[in-house]
Amino acid sequence: MIEINNLTKRFGDFTAVDHLNLKIETGEFFGLLGPNGAGKTTTISMMSTVLLPSEGEILIDGVRLDRKASEQKRKLSVITQEYSMRQDMTMDEVMMYQGLLYRLPRKEIWEKSGELLDFVGLQAFRHRTVRHLSGGMKRKLMICRALLIEPEILLLDEPTAGMDALSRRQMWSLLRQVNGRNMTIVLTTHYMEEAQALCGRVALINKGALQKLDTPTGLIDELGKFAVDETTENGLKSSYFHDREKAIAYLSQAGAQATFRATTLEDVFVECAGRKIG
Repeated sequence: MIEINNLTKRFGDFTAVDHLNLKIETGEFFGLLGPNGAGKTTTISMMSTVLLPSEGEILIDGVRLDRKASEQKRKLSVITQEYSMRQDMTMDEVMMYQGLLYRLPRKEIWEKSGELLDFVGLQAFRHRTVRHLSGGMKRKLMICRALLIEPEILLLDEPTAGMDALSRRQMWSLLRQVNGRNMTIVLTTHYMEEAQALCGRVALINKGALQKLDTPTGLIDELGKFAVDETTENGLKSSYFHDREKAIAYLSQAGAQATFRATTLEDVFVECAGRKIG
C-alpha cells in the first residue's frame, strides 16, 4: 500500500502540491489526473524521491519513503516524460545495462528483454540505437526497461505520449497484464479515454489540491451518465443528466445540431478543471 499524508511541495512562494492525502492499495491501477500545472509530475517526482517534500510523507507498506530507504526504492520503477536513455545505445544495450544495475543474470536479462520487446513490436529494431528511434518507439522501450526488473510499483508519467492509436492500445494491453500480476500502477495522463479504460480509481487534482477521488464510473455517475451537446454562438455547450428520459426530452427541445451521447471521464475532467470547449 502507498500512503500519501499531507504531501506538500513548495518552490519559493509557489505551492505545487498542497497537503495531498491519498491511499493507493496494493495491486491497484490508480490515475492521477489534472490540467497542466496541477502538480501531477511533482507528485510523481516525490514518489520516486527525485524531489523531497516540503511537508508530509509517503509510506510504502508502512515504511517512510526517502532517499535512504533503499529497500523501499527497489520496489519502485519510474517512467518519466523525458527520454532518459543514452542516444548511442542500442535497445539490447539499454536493457542489458538496466538489468545489470539490478544484478540480474545476463541470460535472464536477454530472455526477458526479448519477451518485452516482442510484445510491444520492437523485436525487429532491437539493434537500432536510441537516436534512430521514433518518439513512440522510445516510449515503448522505456516501459520495457522499467518492467524488466519486475517492480512492485510502477510510476508512469504520461507513458503513451507521442504514440499513435494502435501503439497506445498495445501499451494498454501490456499494462493490464502487468497490473493483473498484482503490480501497483500509478498513472498520470492527459488522455482521459486512457484513464477511463485502465484505472480502477482516479484522483482529480488542480493547483496541487485534491478535488475528487472515485472510480471513473462513480465520477461519471455524479456528473450525469447522459450528455446532450449543442452548438451555440459561444461554442459547444454540454448538458448532463442522470435520467435518460430527461436527456431525451431536453434533446427534443434543442436545436437541430444537438446530439445525444454517453458522458465520459473527459467531461468530468473539463467540468472540474473549469475549462470551456469552443
